[in-house]
Amino acid sequence: MLLSKNLRHLRTSQNITQSELAEKLGVQRTMISAYEDGRSEPKLLALKVISELFGVSMDELLYHDIQEKGRKAVQSRDTKILTIAVDESDRESITMVGQKASAGYLNGFADPDYMESLPQFRLPNLASNQSYRAFEIAGDSMLPMVPGTLIVGGYVDQLRDIKSGKTYVLVTASEGVVYKRVFNYLEENGKLFLVSDNEHYKPYEVKGEDILEVWEAKAFISTDFPNPKDRNNPMTIEDLSKMILDLRSEIVKMKGRS
Repeated sequence: MLLSKNLRHLRTSQNITQSELAEKLGVQRTMISAYEDGRSEPKLLALKVISELFGVSMDELLYHDIQEKGRKAVQSRDTKILTIAVDESDRESITMVGQKASAGYLNGFADPDYMESLPQFRLPNLASNQSYRAFEIAGDSMLPMVPGTLIVGGYVDQLRDIKSGKTYVLVTASEGVVYKRVFNYLEENGKLFLVSDNEHYKPYEVKGEDILEVWEAKAFISTDFPNPKDRNNPMTIEDLSKMILDLRSEIVKMKGRS
């Protein structure tokens, strides 16, 4: 493999320090040195982040001498190939990612064989011009959505299309698979602000380069019938506006501390 040579060449040609690359991958700087010296190899998830960061395919990164032979092709970071499942009539199905499958999904979401091994189903009344995936949520951070609820999400190809205040399933290199209310500050600081509907959970930030997939919540499936007496009051436009103002204030405070 030519990984160590290619990684060093790509990093230095773009004037990225080992420390900066280590921060993007969430590893120690010494690990980058080990990768470039051939003493260690990054895991599959880190390889995917590296390939997207430098706009190269994993095949090119591992087996093509980029320094000597030049680039095969430049791939945009925003260009992703989505692996989908179809039935015997070539109709696209909804792939279900259960709680136990979430960890494996991080490494297998681009593998057709892995995706075919997951349960598939179809739902009526969904727009036919979009791809869908269902994720089983865990925990109580998004009440009244209880643990075990399936969130059916429509694929979002471009991060810039994320609309502040809506809920999404995010597949991330740093946090795994999460379902949150998202506020888009990518143009301001390159980050997304993730908020739980359960106020007992603190909001947090995720860097844009950590996002592997985005699915906008379109429907949910649950065996738990909601009781109106137990449900939180629906969020109004005024509540949402106040939340955005509060979040902006929190981001300003974070910038001041950094």
